[in-house]
Amino acid sequence: MSQLEQMKIFAAVVKSGNFTTAASQLGISKQLVSRRIMELESRLGARLLLRTTRKLSTTELGREFYQRCLNILQQVDEAEQAVASSSGELRGLLRISAPVSFASMMLAPALNQFMQLHPKLELALDVDNRLVDVVGEGYDMVIRITQQPDEGMVARRLMDSPLVYCCSPAYLQQYGEPASPLQLGLHRCISARSAEWPFIVNGEPLKLMVHPVLRSNHGEVMCAAAVAGLGIVGLPWFYVREALQRGELVQVLRGFMGDSSAVYALYPQHRQSSLMVRSLADFLQQWFSADREKIAN
Repeated sequence: MSQLEQMKIFAAVVKSGNFTTAASQLGISKQLVSRRIMELESRLGARLLLRTTRKLSTTELGREFYQRCLNILQQVDEAEQAVASSSGELRGLLRISAPVSFASMMLAPALNQFMQLHPKLELALDVDNRLVDVVGEGYDMVIRITQQPDEGMVARRLMDSPLVYCCSPAYLQQYGEPASPLQLGLHRCISARSAEWPFIVNGEPLKLMVHPVLRSNHGEVMCAAAVAGLGIVGLPWFYVREALQRGELVQVLRGFMGDSSAVYALYPQHRQSSLMVRSLADFLQQWFSADREKIAN
């Protein structure tokens, strides 16, 4: 077992938080992972991991060694990519993190097409709504929906994601259309748990608390409820775009839209030299350019 392979196993264990997940990701047995970690600690003469029946964590030396392992493994990966991609053909593994709904509704078709164009490329997509540590967890790229991209990261804007307020035609027929956000107290609303909706009124930002008939932390559930006529919903554009196109939803309060976020592909500064990362970022910008035009219109 080479030192590099031991580093890969150790990094996988730390990143996943347990031996079982790391073994599954690496395609080896849990027993072999445990044995390799013990061999590594024995060779280094230091305890790297603290193991209990419920939790696995790193020692102070383990945390430092993990960061050094990530740097070394990344340099090796970049060196291999540079040689393999010298012919212009993309090879290697890309690690990406993206929010759950955006990944399934918008990102997956783009990634499928990208991989068809580059059949020797491998992709590891983690779908998670938490803010991952891009460098610490070894990601090549993350997709974020935000008003302010992370400092110190290369930010490639993919598409706007304005907050759209809408409801079904049946709801409008029964309850009428609110003329301003201040009339929402007379309407049925579908909201995230915070129930605080941002608007622009008379040129000034306004955050209005609504009293929803339905609260949910899942945008697709909220969209479906609005289509069913349960009330007015405020969601990022990509959640409701198809329902709006089919006429199942109608936009309201158009002149009071606030909280204009955007979707970004973010990657660390040191990954700018990666042909795979740059190629994917370029492809995603081109792919979503059509959606930018739809929002503008």
